[in-house]
Amino acid sequence: MDITSSSQWQALAEHLKHDLANHNITDLFNLDQVDDCQRFEKLSFSFEQLMIDFSKQKLTEKTLRLLLGLAESSGLRKAVKSFAAGDNVNSTENRAAMHFALRLNKDDFLILNDEDINLNIQNELQKMSTMVDAINQGDWRGYSGKTITDVVNIGVGGSDLGPLLVSHALAEFKPQDKSSVSVHYASTMDGSQVSSLFARLNPETTLFIIVSKSFSTLDTLANAASAKAWLLNAFDNEAIINKQHFIGISMSSSLMTKWGIHCEHQLKLWDWVGGRFSLWSTVGLSIALNIGMDNFRQLLKGANAIDKHFFSADFESNLPVLLALVGIWNTNFLNVNAQAILPYDERLRYFPDYLTQLEMESNGKSVTHGGEPIKHHSCPILWGEVGPNAQHAFYQLLHQGTRKVTCDFIAPVKHFSHIELEDYKTGHQKSLQQQHSLTLANCFAQSRALMLGSHFEDKMPDDELSKHKKYPGNQTSTTILISELNPYNLGQLIALYEHKVFVIASIWDINPFDQWGVELGKNMAKQTHSELEHNSSVSCFDSSTNGLINHIKCGKNKK
Repeated sequence: MDITSSSQWQALAEHLKHDLANHNITDLFNLDQVDDCQRFEKLSFSFEQLMIDFSKQKLTEKTLRLLLGLAESSGLRKAVKSFAAGDNVNSTENRAAMHFALRLNKDDFLILNDEDINLNIQNELQKMSTMVDAINQGDWRGYSGKTITDVVNIGVGGSDLGPLLVSHALAEFKPQDKSSVSVHYASTMDGSQVSSLFARLNPETTLFIIVSKSFSTLDTLANAASAKAWLLNAFDNEAIINKQHFIGISMSSSLMTKWGIHCEHQLKLWDWVGGRFSLWSTVGLSIALNIGMDNFRQLLKGANAIDKHFFSADFESNLPVLLALVGIWNTNFLNVNAQAILPYDERLRYFPDYLTQLEMESNGKSVTHGGEPIKHHSCPILWGEVGPNAQHAFYQLLHQGTRKVTCDFIAPVKHFSHIELEDYKTGHQKSLQQQHSLTLANCFAQSRALMLGSHFEDKMPDDELSKHKKYPGNQTSTTILISELNPYNLGQLIALYEHKVFVIASIWDINPFDQWGVELGKNMAKQTHSELEHNSSVSCFDSSTNGLINHIKCGKNKK
């Protein structure tokens, strides 16, 4: 059944029309005061050291009750159960989606097709751990016998964004008791990133991790080929180069072997792990090299705690479910179709990029599981930036633009709590803490300003300039606080958004685990590339594409 025709959907529409349409968010706070209620207490939710505040959203407790009814009527409970059981929830590719299995505890077991998949997962993690020790302890050596000093992760999409996010966010957790390497990331197919690295790195001491689930991704293989050519230019023995300077991570052992990666240096993926959900697997090798295997396991442990919470907690207190329901309310009822991700911590600078792929690739769909067109908006447009930087950039649009945008403000309560006080002079430590206090003040003030606009000022002069200074306010936002940014808490934060994506997809009846639009572009690129390689003019495409290709060829011929 089309969910927009359900009585629960209609009840939400009526609730908006009769209870909320004539109120802004500030009114809802004032109404709570009249009723002697505490809006924040009623609309904020916690799990362990993670807290979410929805009180600056345009909703009430009644809204949440109605949204929970919508979730129940959509069959969400059954969908979550199927997901957790390893059923083929990825319907268009006829397979399970079990990234949550990647963060099971060592002693857990999970049967899929009569096989304990956690045994296989733990075996691969142990193999990965052995590689991490060999590299970080200086036992892995290049073709000349020198110790590896630099590792380059070559991947694209989920093979790049997840590891890059975590490695940057947790850089301060790099173990200090081992001789660790420097880790770099290359993803763009234009070759600019790898060529820049080649200019700075030493081929004798550089190791490459080639990450591709299918081991057929053109972007990744193009960069990998350039890396091999760079190494062979320095040492013309391909067998030694392949063995000493490459690690492969893929579900296709045969293609890795064909490319030249030694069997001992191959790590396995499974078809039930989507690329954008894969950082928890051996794709996280570069993360573990950066932060150590113990911290990597803490990352998994934090995500696992959210998994258990998601699979078992009542929907009324289930953080991923509530986050998803508020997203549906904004998108489908308030018609807010843009979302800004605003971390108030530079260490989370890549989190908006990560969520852009996670949410828009997952839920940027227009048909149901049954192939029927959906009759409502799906995924909003996501973007974001580190909050203190964004305040001096696109916040102007948030405050005074004509578009409605909902914002997620994300911040740690403590910043430097994991650093021993004696590591800093007292004055330095105090200064850093003051900076964090200033950052939090800006985070809370900006969400308040988006809500209130200039209405909080008692009087504004009635002149021409004042018209330019008015802030309309009534922009919705959610604030998410973690106690501190450490591997465990970051694991929780990422898993929170992963499960949010699944909940929204389930209620919309779409498949969040395929990406056929991405595949279409890849296939068309192969055909276009083939034509670009020929010298003759092209006429087989549309006039624009033909003209662009022929313009390039004309420029080549002039040379």
